[in-house]
Amino acid sequence: MPLEDFAEFLAREVPRGKIVELGIGFQFKVALKLKSLGYDVLAIDWNPQAVERARELGIEAVRDDLFSPRLELYRNARALYSVRPTPEIVQPILELGRKLGVPVYILPLTGDSMPRGMRLVNHRGLAIYVYNPRTK
Repeated sequence: MPLEDFAEFLAREVPRGKIVELGIGFQFKVALKLKSLGYDVLAIDWNPQAVERARELGIEAVRDDLFSPRLELYRNARALYSVRPTPEIVQPILELGRKLGVPVYILPLTGDSMPRGMRLVNHRGLAIYVYNPRTK
């Protein structure tokens, strides 16, 4: 179950354009795959070293606080996604998706529980949770 499968799922679900990875940390496989598939990827993290490393790899990256996000960074995003986010940032991620009116895709760490109201999708053995504020 490589992480690139998550990128392929996103490419099937989200029209090409701007897509934002929230809490990229030091895991760049999904962003790099999406970039290779023609997406305009923006990586967000609070850690300046993670942002710098993403930039070194050719990924546009910005430091932001998901608990008080700068909404202008996310303008024109078609979707938000997160790979194995820490439990405390899941609600801020969903709130950001709601504010922006865009779908959110989360690939959690095995065993992490996701909030009610998210749709579970199995893609090649990956448990992907989807929140779409447009269908609420």
